[in-house]
Amino acid sequence: MDLTGTTTVIAELKDHVLTITLDRPDKLNSFTDTMRAEFRELWHYASETDDVHVVVLRANGERAFSTGVDVHEGTFLSDNVFSRRDPGVDLSPKQNNCWKPLVCAVHGMVAGGALYWLNEADIIVASEDAQFFDPHVSYGMVAALEPIGLAHRIPIGEVLRMVLLGLDERMSAKRAYEIGFVSEIVARDALWDRAQQLAERIAAKPPAAIQGSIRAIWESKDRTRSHALAAGMMYTDLGNPIGLAQVDRSQVPTRDYEVR
Repeated sequence: MDLTGTTTVIAELKDHVLTITLDRPDKLNSFTDTMRAEFRELWHYASETDDVHVVVLRANGERAFSTGVDVHEGTFLSDNVFSRRDPGVDLSPKQNNCWKPLVCAVHGMVAGGALYWLNEADIIVASEDAQFFDPHVSYGMVAALEPIGLAHRIPIGEVLRMVLLGLDERMSAKRAYEIGFVSEIVARDALWDRAQQLAERIAAKPPAAIQGSIRAIWESKDRTRSHALAAGMMYTDLGNPIGLAQVDRSQVPTRDYEVR
């Protein structure tokens, strides 16, 4: 894939970190069919490219990370109801079989379809001005797909409150941190640097161990506890010999740990 050929995002690979920047600030980084197609290719590229260890997703512009689908352009849905698929699947790394870790750096408005990215992110860092909401019901539309994904991350009561109040209320970065939706709040001018710092630390670790861990943990959400543990054992049997081969324990540096 030619990373310079994208039109709705800016993609750059450096030091094993693939940084994707949403680049439609004049449209509040809303997604279009073109952006869906570009993300579908980007997840495939990240999945199949060994040099990619971590993905960072962020957004240009001051007002919004993303406000979801571009309501003026709309998005493609098949006329045949039995052939329809969730358009947001294209935005979702795990649903595109990409098990590279995803660090999201969010600011401003984070609304509706933007949750497709956040629902499958591994770490979410938010700036102090981040606000989360789902406007579907305010426009007379059923809110189902994004909230169902969100309900696997945060308490269902918080999901229902966001859905039912629609445009009448926004979840603050502080509240998102309190319920474990975001793992860290930073100043707006420190957001991108902090996400990059976290990504670089992850990227320095053996990639097989990282990918196997991510896949085992995420797939456990679809299984009962006993089945999840059995699958987890399978992943350790598969991944640990590879991961151990990727690191020389005698060369692992010691460092002062961070307290969060």
